Amino acid sequence: MTDDTARAAELLRDHRDSIDRLDAILVYTLAERFKRTQAVGRLKAAHDLPPSDPAREAQQIERLEALAREADLDPEFARKFLAFIISEVIRHHERMQG
Repeated sequence: MTDDTARAAELLRDHRDSIDRLDAILVYTLAERFKRTQAVGRLKAAHDLPPSDPAREAQQIERLEALAREADLDPEFARKFLAFIISEVIRHHERMQG
C-alpha cells in the first residue's frame, strides 16, 4: 500500500466515522422530535382539536427551506423531508383520535 493509498484509507475511515456520529445525532434528534409531537397529539386528542394544522405546516416548510438555504442544503430536499415527517406526525395524531 502506498503512502497516498494509506492516507486515503485513513481519510475515508475518518469521514465514515463522522457520518456514523451524524447518523446517530439524526436518529436521536428525530426520536426527541416525535416525543414532542406525540405530546402535541395527546393534547389535540384531549381537546378535540384537528390532527393537522395546515397553516403551521406551511410556516414550518417555509422556515425549513430558509434554514436549508442558509446551510447550503437543497431546499427541495428539506421540504420533502419535512413533508414526510409531517405526514407521519399527522398519522400518529389521527391514530390517537381514532
